[in-house]
Amino acid sequence: MAVASKRIPAPDRVPVRRALLSVSDKSGLVELANTLAGRGIELVSTGGTRKVIADAGLPVTDVSEVTGFPEIMDGRVKTLHPAVHGGLLAVRDDPEHVLAMEANGIRPFDLVVINLYPFEEVVAGNEDDPTTIENIDIGGPAMVRASAKNHAYVTVATNPADYGELVEMLEQHDGCSTYAIRRRFALKAFQRTASYDAMIAGYLADTTEAPQLARQHAAAGTLSLAMRYGENPHQAAGLYLSGDRRPGAARATLLQGKALSYNNINDTDAAFELVSEFDAGAPAVAIIKHANPCGVATGASLLEAYRKAFECDQTSAFGGIVALNGVLDADAAAEIVKVFTEVIIAPGVTDAAAKIIAAKKNLRLLTTGGLADPRAGGKVVKSVAGGLLVQDRDNAVVDDLDLKCVTKRQPSEAELADLKFAFRVAKHVKSNAIVYARDGATVGIGAGQMSRVDSARIAARKAEDAAVALGLPEPRTKGCVVASDAFFPFADGLLSAVEAGAKAVIQPGGSMRDDEVIAAADAHGIAMVTTGVRHFRH
Repeated sequence: MAVASKRIPAPDRVPVRRALLSVSDKSGLVELANTLAGRGIELVSTGGTRKVIADAGLPVTDVSEVTGFPEIMDGRVKTLHPAVHGGLLAVRDDPEHVLAMEANGIRPFDLVVINLYPFEEVVAGNEDDPTTIENIDIGGPAMVRASAKNHAYVTVATNPADYGELVEMLEQHDGCSTYAIRRRFALKAFQRTASYDAMIAGYLADTTEAPQLARQHAAAGTLSLAMRYGENPHQAAGLYLSGDRRPGAARATLLQGKALSYNNINDTDAAFELVSEFDAGAPAVAIIKHANPCGVATGASLLEAYRKAFECDQTSAFGGIVALNGVLDADAAAEIVKVFTEVIIAPGVTDAAAKIIAAKKNLRLLTTGGLADPRAGGKVVKSVAGGLLVQDRDNAVVDDLDLKCVTKRQPSEAELADLKFAFRVAKHVKSNAIVYARDGATVGIGAGQMSRVDSARIAARKAEDAAVALGLPEPRTKGCVVASDAFFPFADGLLSAVEAGAKAVIQPGGSMRDDEVIAAADAHGIAMVTTGVRHFRH
């Protein structure tokens, strides 16, 4: 049952006469305190915050003088007291609340300035568990929530970035707060505490043996980039950073070029996740368009890998994203800039390569400092109407799978290497996915079709177009291998691949008609390997 409110409509303006300040981030603190004191606002503060204000020569009252109780337990208990929370939560237009304040010597706070212990930074610094737990703020969130709940009367600021607006409000309204700003700051306050608690829950989830699916799912992020628009111009969008430090587009360093768009980040993330499947010692390049690869290859160098990837689908590569699994060098950079490219992402870049890229001022160059671990765990979240879909990250790696040859013909050593390569790529192609590969390079990719047969045909057609563009006598699918992200429900998909020229196939297996598919492979002298693991991607 909901608790009935006794509050009358909130006043628009509330004179700010008394402020409580307790901040971990001291940025702008002295300037703000000086402004408040200059307006005759009484300052009450805690611990280190009080010392900074006092050292600046400003009058400030220690919170222990308000509570009549000293800080104890290494500062764990200092503001959890009725003299503080009564001053934050009192409904000032309620006679009973006013009498309670008077009877207990409680004075109201009109302004609360608080930011919390830097839990996120502690986690990012890989501190030991006791240190991390000690940096969970208790009193701060309690005061923030109390003030935000009572925003009818109390203004609460939780970020130094809001101090300017706070001061401007006081100047424009003769030392008063306005309900519109109190309400907006209350929203920010609850967003902050919700994010803070979600970060703590995430840390504990990562470091505690617990059921795979929690009863409640908590997720949080901090706005890192406000974008011009989202997937389309009529959609607002922004990038929020979570506590996940996984290398990728979200946390990459932008060395040059225009600001990243929503689609840039989505595509670049897909590109870097794909290329991270390949060990750094084996140069690999992926070219992505609309979150699907249009060319992927390995090579003796990044230059060779890029050229092989580009040859798979030169048309689609135009305006694409290029991801590399090694430090971008001058040779590869000089080749990449010959074609219009939106984004290049790599673990690092040489000075010589950076100079070459600099000639294309709009080309975005990102560095990550490392590759994403394809075997790492984690959760993937997708919004649906009315809820969230939460699942484990697809961290199955083909090298770790129990591969079984189910046909009479065994794949050759070279074919097996290409089969593993193709299945690695297929993991990152939208379903239904078919990937033709040869000599460590894709030669045809069919993505996102409702029918696996259509994906096989489209991939073959792509290979035919590439052969024309390259002046080859026949498509490179002749003698290639093929990977399917899921099993063949019928033999027709396999037969389409055979028609394209495939000589070996890798697929999860598990269809009710596996025997029929295997028999078709044997009838055409095809080697077939099953993985036992499916890689649907939607």
